[in-house]
Amino acid sequence: MNAQSLLNLGLSFAFLTLGWLAREMWVAVKELKSDLAKLREEMPKNYVSKGDYREDIHELKEMLNKIFDRIDKKADK
Repeated sequence: MNAQSLLNLGLSFAFLTLGWLAREMWVAVKELKSDLAKLREEMPKNYVSKGDYREDIHELKEMLNKIFDRIDKKADK
């Protein structure tokens, strides 16, 4: 083999490897986008938002305050 053939063979192998890596990266990015979209859909189902949590805690504190007030009134009698 002459030098030109070896150079062509080496460059062909390099571009083949580079193309394969680029395709693998492209597929991986597409899968990540798909997973991220699924996560955005499922996340509100599994986790409580900060606003909802604060509302629920506020309601619980109000209920406890009413209970404590009733207990204080009972203890005074």
